[in-house]
Amino acid sequence: MAADGITIAWSVDGSGNSGEGSAAFGASGRSIAEPDDRVLIERAQGGDREAFEELVHRYDRDVLRIALNVLHKTDDARDVYQEAFLKIYKNLPRFRFECSFYTWMYRVVTNVCLDHLRRRSSRPEDQAPEYASDLRGDGPSADFFDRQQDHGTESDPERRMMGIEIQRRISTALDLLTPRERIVFEMKHYQGLKLRAIGDALGTSEETVKNSLFRATRKLRAQLDGLL
Repeated sequence: MAADGITIAWSVDGSGNSGEGSAAFGASGRSIAEPDDRVLIERAQGGDREAFEELVHRYDRDVLRIALNVLHKTDDARDVYQEAFLKIYKNLPRFRFECSFYTWMYRVVTNVCLDHLRRRSSRPEDQAPEYASDLRGDGPSADFFDRQQDHGTESDPERRMMGIEIQRRISTALDLLTPRERIVFEMKHYQGLKLRAIGDALGTSEETVKNSLFRATRKLRAQLDGLL
């Protein structure tokens, strides 16, 4: 996709793998920032298109993982990926280094994900999740529920089908959450972020995040009673 001469390439396949050289996630879920990000940002703010494309190249995997972990659908993640980078490009001149570029970018991406979830919740026909990765623990849709499955399920078709049914029930339960409850739950359990980091990303307080997580967990337990 191009905007004002900027090319934003969708360089990933359905498994969530992006091109070599993209910024990698650290153990805490945060991107390992390059030391010369500031130089690139200042150049991009001055209209240097190549500098912005280098920022895209560095952070495309981070943006993709956020979108896939929250939305679980490749087509939706593709839309968010494109929209988020367009918003980053348009708003970059207002970035004033009051926080890290990663934190600022994360906030933009999660807000785009929230908007997408709100739109999707108004279209029930679009709710069906994808199972293209067979819900393997190394795929983009892996979460703490996946780890409850026995490692021997792949050699046992009946148990494997049971695992798929469990995931279907979980996905259905997640769809019953409000967009904010869902994104808080998934940022906590899919991405391993601390409550304060989630609050920073969503522009809200840690207490508000805690309350959203509590409501989400209570709803999921009610829906999945007797399953796990």
